[in-house]
Amino acid sequence: MLALDHLLVLDLTNFRSGPTAVRQLADWGARVITVERPPEVGDRAGGTALGARLGSDFQNLRRNNESLTLDLKHAEGKALFLRLVERADVLVENFAPGVTERLGLDWPALRAVNPRLVYGSISGFGQDGPWARRPGYDQVAQGMSGLMSVTGLPGQGPVRSGHAVADSSSGVYLAFGILAAIIRRDRTGEGAWVRTSLLEALVAMMDFQAARVLIEGDVPAQQGNHHPTAVPMGTFPASDGVFNLAPGTNAHFRRVCEVLGRPDWADDERYARPGARARRREEVNEMIAEVTRTQPAATWIDAFLAVGVPAGPVLDLGQMWAHPQVQALGLAQPVAHPERPDAAVIGQPLTLGDDPANRGVRRAAPALGEQTEAILGELGLGADDVARLRSAGVV
Repeated sequence: MLALDHLLVLDLTNFRSGPTAVRQLADWGARVITVERPPEVGDRAGGTALGARLGSDFQNLRRNNESLTLDLKHAEGKALFLRLVERADVLVENFAPGVTERLGLDWPALRAVNPRLVYGSISGFGQDGPWARRPGYDQVAQGMSGLMSVTGLPGQGPVRSGHAVADSSSGVYLAFGILAAIIRRDRTGEGAWVRTSLLEALVAMMDFQAARVLIEGDVPAQQGNHHPTAVPMGTFPASDGVFNLAPGTNAHFRRVCEVLGRPDWADDERYARPGARARRREEVNEMIAEVTRTQPAATWIDAFLAVGVPAGPVLDLGQMWAHPQVQALGLAQPVAHPERPDAAVIGQPLTLGDDPANRGVRRAAPALGEQTEAILGELGLGADDVARLRSAGVV
């Protein structure tokens, strides 16, 4: 039994944030019907906002989904969709605020159709406020959230994260909110409108950095590859590259000093306590670097790990997938696809129950409209009905 296999989810999402939320539900068993625009004549490949349908992005985000083509602007298409809403547990959308109102598919309209519906929304900046109706993308949210101001080397100027962290985090937050609303609905019988935004999610992800401003009045600055408050913690040079060193306690720092052959540093009042080291950040980091650059990274990593101090390599993404620890975790999940026989996607970073092999990946992303006839058949439409709708451009 899959944890969410009792749920029917209608997916009106596009781009990245919404599909990320839906993936969390689909991977744990929910039946997800992704509603897509009918293809143009001769275009069954179905280019998407995530790029090519057979590309890595679409295949990774849309696995485990079913695809229904339906024109929601057509009266008959909308009527069919509302019949699905009557049966659904969840609807997820990430249109700009105002679009679902124009389509007649906003929360008040669909709550009237199905009072038990959990309606999930992701926007750029939230449903209210002076920026609510503005288009929002991950890049813009990274800048507004403060993330870019603390990323990069000191004095370098704002730097974006190397991945779409606003899209990804808002999707995961929305999925969590949807599950909370389902639990509440099962107790009260009432659905709910669950909403977040790229900006809200990324402000939340800034966590202790953002809280420093609220509680201490301290506006963080860039610290590059070193921890913003703990010293020493960051990347250090080796004779063949760099490695990560993360002593999180005073006891760890003492062991670092012993491994480096300088146990006297741990007793020196200039470095003995966290606050003292933080005041001498550059000095402490440089005196450690003078020693670490004399030996290969693997030598230092082994030496620090041997005394219980966290340390590890700095890998590119190719090296990451080849690392024996990542391979042992089974995060790269093969998926059967008729046109991509060697494809693999990223499995869920969770183990649910006692099955470590269960990473949530069951089937490949669907072809455009692959399940249209089957889904409409569940609504009582026959082959002739579907053919008529297809010729009219409804499906």
